[in-house]
Amino acid sequence: MAWKTLSIGVLLAASSVIAQEGSEVFTKSSNDSLLWGPYKPNLYFGVRPRIPKSLTTALLWARVEDFSKVQNSIRHTCEQNDGMAGYGWDSYDPRTGGIQTIHDTGNGIDLETSFVKLDSGAWAARVKGTPREDAEPQGGSQGGIQTLKSAVWLNVGLEGLGSLEVRDAESAEGAGFEGDVVIEGQSTDLGNFVLRVREPGSNSHPMHSHASYQAKPLDHTLVHSLQIQEEALWQAKPILFSSMKSTIDGYVEEYTTEKMPPPWQTYTIQNNPGQGNSHLVQKVFEGAFEFDVIFASASQESSITAESIGERISEVQKSFDDKYLQVLKPQAPFTASKYIPFAKSLFSNLIGGIGYFQGDQVIDRSYASEYDEESEGFWVETAEARGRNQQKVEGPYELYTAIPSRPFFPRGFLWDEGFHLLPILDWDPELVMQILSSWFNLMDEDGWIGREQILGNEARSKVPGEFQVQYPHYANPPTLFMVLESILDKAYVGNGATNSAQKPLAPASYDPKATKQWLRTLYPLLKRHFAWYRRTQIGDLKSYDGRGDAHSQKEAYRWRGRSERHVLTSGLDDYPRPQPPHPGELHTDLISWMGMLSRAMTRIAGYLDETEDE
Repeated sequence: MAWKTLSIGVLLAASSVIAQEGSEVFTKSSNDSLLWGPYKPNLYFGVRPRIPKSLTTALLWARVEDFSKVQNSIRHTCEQNDGMAGYGWDSYDPRTGGIQTIHDTGNGIDLETSFVKLDSGAWAARVKGTPREDAEPQGGSQGGIQTLKSAVWLNVGLEGLGSLEVRDAESAEGAGFEGDVVIEGQSTDLGNFVLRVREPGSNSHPMHSHASYQAKPLDHTLVHSLQIQEEALWQAKPILFSSMKSTIDGYVEEYTTEKMPPPWQTYTIQNNPGQGNSHLVQKVFEGAFEFDVIFASASQESSITAESIGERISEVQKSFDDKYLQVLKPQAPFTASKYIPFAKSLFSNLIGGIGYFQGDQVIDRSYASEYDEESEGFWVETAEARGRNQQKVEGPYELYTAIPSRPFFPRGFLWDEGFHLLPILDWDPELVMQILSSWFNLMDEDGWIGREQILGNEARSKVPGEFQVQYPHYANPPTLFMVLESILDKAYVGNGATNSAQKPLAPASYDPKATKQWLRTLYPLLKRHFAWYRRTQIGDLKSYDGRGDAHSQKEAYRWRGRSERHVLTSGLDDYPRPQPPHPGELHTDLISWMGMLSRAMTRIAGYLDETEDE
């Protein structure tokens, strides 16, 4: 995929935006406001920019009172079996930030992670932990939940060219940092920056009488700096386990297994701050806690205070609440106040699931003759062709997209995305346009877009091997064209046309001229994609009896990629189909989708005055 660099100096990533082809219709301020975010939705909380090979952060935590439970209690990636009582965004706007709540019953703690964008491209995250009333007492909390022991880790990594170094590392090589931890960084796209970890004096930290405490007091912050292979930077848990294992081995050697420190001391990382592309930062708390993570330019960092972050969180919350009631005003019969928090959470988790993904993907471009699926018994032949394992790794690619599910499907799905974007369109049409551009820029020379975007090793770690390969003859329902039609509907309403089912795009976030230019830039890709559908999903109207009176004697359509039991490409995976499969089938759902796609292309051509294509 081609990329253009819009550079304006050395200040922050927000001042050096990398944008995809066609994004010149989006303003610099728009690109900057969408640059940073919790764009690693596969994690409970992970922040990164929309830049390939850049700075990434991830939050991990665990209750550390029971030797036998800590290893399986460390949270990092969203997992269905973590036994959460719920987690998700209570409010979120990609341009300003929001608040997420995590109810971790297994660790006996509720977390609140706030992410807000500040002036000049800076951002801050505030992490607050509150012991749950239903937390079961363990070895370190017999005195009540206010004595519950928690460890929290921040994993900071830098992909690509650049540097990360802990400031004043030599002064903290022994017992750790008494005050703030500051990581200074530099990269081509981010310029010079700092990442500061700061906590207020109100936090409590566990103390104990074991001799190990004197060498590593837990009211200090520990940092382990490492240089590891770039491909492994995303593996925060293994990195953490490796560091803690070194600590544990050292304690065993020094004290023996019978005289080990308490778990909250034992499960600590090595304190070895310095240079590296990976940095683990650990804090150990007793009871409720709070700390901030601040990203800013070197010249800006001193002006960002805890008070200013708190004020910004309140501003962002109020802004979201006001905008929600204005843009997505609840409709009858759900106008009662009791529905509002649920509705806000529902929408916030949709838009808060937007992520930025980059990396290679696995594609089978063998174009085996079996993949034409023209013979009877084709599903057996295609299975044999897939079994030849002719796939190769291609890329890198990148994608800005919403996702269907944080624990199960934290990646882009082509046909899901159209449905994701329809509710977001009223909220932020330009955001939707940026996501659409990102998807269409994945298109290859033939017009194909992979239906499932599994980009990089981190994404593949969530997908069984047999489902990782993408095939250039596989389609998916073209739901992105539903969104394009909705944009046209709203544009016409804004120009005075009447349509009671639509409301015009908000003037503050919609520029008709820019939208038309954006569509014009996109139009060649749309034509190529349309032609690909017609060419690869064509059905056979001539070889079988009984079709002489068909409404169309030119085109009908059949999904490719069918097995005996499923048509995953259709989106209706196990919808009943004729048995056994037959190459003479025509699929009503695909014919309907192609009708919608044809209508959309005709409307877009008319809107752009492409008269030859109408």
